[in-house]
Formats: sequence, C-alpha cells, structure tokens
Amino acid sequence: MSIFTPTNQIRLTNVAVVRMKKGGKRFEIACYKNKVVSWRSGAEKDLDEVLQTHSVFVNVSKGQVAKKDDLSKSFGTDDLTEVCKQILAKGELQVSDKERHSQLETMFRDIATIVAEKCVNPETKRPYTVSLIERAMKDIHYSVKANKSTKQQALEVIRHLKESMEIQRAHMRLRLVLPAKEGKRLKEKLKPLLKVVESEDFDEQLEMVCLVDPGCFREIDELIRCETKGRGSLEVLNLKDVEEGDEKLE
Repeated sequence: MSIFTPTNQIRLTNVAVVRMKKGGKRFEIACYKNKVVSWRSGAEKDLDEVLQTHSVFVNVSKGQVAKKDDLSKSFGTDDLTEVCKQILAKGELQVSDKERHSQLETMFRDIATIVAEKCVNPETKRPYTVSLIERAMKDIHYSVKANKSTKQQALEVIRHLKESMEIQRAHMRLRLVLPAKEGKRLKEKLKPLLKVVESEDFDEQLEMVCLVDPGCFREIDELIRCETKGRGSLEVLNLKDVEEGDEKLE
C-alpha cells in the first residue's frame, strides 16, 4: 500500500529546533543536538555540521516547509542558507522538559563548583566542598537561570550565601613595588583596597605584600600603572589565600 506524502513535508528525527517569529509568522530550522550552542560560541564554524537540512520550516515536527514568499516578506530574501543563519543567530532554541531539567542540574553543579573554588571559611581559611555548597544552595532555594552564565550566577550565590553561612571570596596575595617618590602618597590611596598588609619594606622603594579581595585587583593594577607611569609593579603571589593541607570543610 502506498502512502501519500505531500511534497512540502520533510520528516526528521533527533532534532534540536530553533524557532523565530518574524513578520507575524513562525519559522523554524532543524539542527543537530548540542551544535547550536557550539555555533553560537564560535566553536563550530561549519554550518553543515549544525543544520540537518538547509530548509526553513513553519513546523519542524509536522515537516511543514515555509513558503518562499513568506521568507522574502519576513527576511528580505528567500536564500535559505541566509535565512537559516539569521534564525540560528537570533532564534530561540527549543528543548524538552527532560533536557531542560538535565541542563539546569548540570549548571547547578557547575555553579557550586565555581563557588567552592573561589571561596573559603573566613575564620579557618579552609575551602568548602562542592557538595556542601550544593546543600547550602538548596537550603536558600537558589533557582538556576538557563540564560545567565554560571560565573555570573556563582557571584550571585556567594552574595546570598553570606546571609546564612560564614563564607567569603578567598583573598589574593600580591606583592606591590612602588617607587620611593610616590610610595607614601600611593600607599594612602591603596589603603582602602587592601584587606591585610602582611609585610612592608621601605628602602630605595616601597615593597608590600598584602591580601586583597579579587574584585579589587583591576583597580589596584590601574592605580599603580597610572600613578607611577609604569615604574611600579604588581605581582600575584597566589590567587587564593588558603590554609595549607588537604582538609576541606564538609
């Protein structure tokens, strides 16, 4: 028995759909899973590795292809590759509930990992384990945002966690070398940005070893470069001031 299939229908499987509404109409393209994100980040350059077909659809799941007239009116061209690129760049990636849940779980874990890497208990200077941070995030009912980077969200989590537990970003240890002429004046300007001055040696130049909040690093660097016209120097001795040993806070 033959089954009649309309010529404007294409059946595809294992598809990631990118959808875009333009000119009051809906357009979709069929992509390979995981390739859309690679294309948008610049990791994937070959369009054929991203698109399952260069066709533009009204509805991928029903296999309904968009009309050329509609493409011309909405995109100003009926060149399928060009339209596909526009949808790929600005369209919305459709994912199933299961995929979305899996993606959010992965992001939750990644955020907890970043927080654990960046932070310590301020009293003991010991880092926290990832599992403890995950538990703490669940306790404050932190909700992951799929459209925000994990790094941005990690900084957000640190702010929230400070309200319920002893946590702070691990300090950076820096060595500052300042010309004698500007040393004293510049030290006063730097003071508000330094958490702890561990040592200070004033001979022909001022040399200081200090702990600073990582968020102040750029400001300190710019201040020294501008005020000393390149004659001062800034050296990172270590990125995280933590107690030696493998012990972590569970």
